[in-house]
Amino acid sequence: MIVAEQKPVGEILAMLGAGKRILVVGCDSCVTVCLSGGEKEVNVLCSALRMSQKGFSRITGRTVKRQCDREFLEDIRKDAEESDILLSMACGAGCQMLSDFFEGMIVLPALNTLFMGSNEGAGYWLERCLGCGDCVLHITGGICPRVRCAKGLMNGPCGGSKGGKCEVDPEHLECGWNLIYHRLKTLGALDRMMEIQPPRDWSRSHEGGPRRVIREDIAL
Repeated sequence: MIVAEQKPVGEILAMLGAGKRILVVGCDSCVTVCLSGGEKEVNVLCSALRMSQKGFSRITGRTVKRQCDREFLEDIRKDAEESDILLSMACGAGCQMLSDFFEGMIVLPALNTLFMGSNEGAGYWLERCLGCGDCVLHITGGICPRVRCAKGLMNGPCGGSKGGKCEVDPEHLECGWNLIYHRLKTLGALDRMMEIQPPRDWSRSHEGGPRRVIREDIAL
């Protein structure tokens, strides 16, 4: 899922400027799971804005099923058109879709989008995927070296790995390639570490502009 966190309220208030009628739009998807932009967080932010000294005339909170999907945005059109500013509590994709859908309206981000990750426990999310477009998990035992290795190395650990810890932050970071080694050992597939991996296929990365997926088989 996409993990995000709310910007500080003071930063949000500064962004809102002279706007008086604010619609706070949450997303009932990833940001709900990571407790940053669901219905509960929308209500809390609405209360914080009402208690501020900004003199807002109208604060409304709505949550849509997926803010990155236009089919769910029509439901909030009436509230949007009665507002000066739409304040998105979704990831960057949701915020941009909201801006596209309500073209001409001011749309501001209330969250900072952090990464794609997993829920590791109460209040703990871990980055798992960079969305690089060239997955190598079949080679590395299901552990991504581009994310788990602080240096993004593709052919084994650097010389700084010590005791299974990464030299970049030995207190908090495990060496990604140490994790890969032990996973491959468990799988009886350590020979994979002897394979020299080719240079990354950068044509599939985002450096060439926004990536697209077009499924003609499901297009109407």
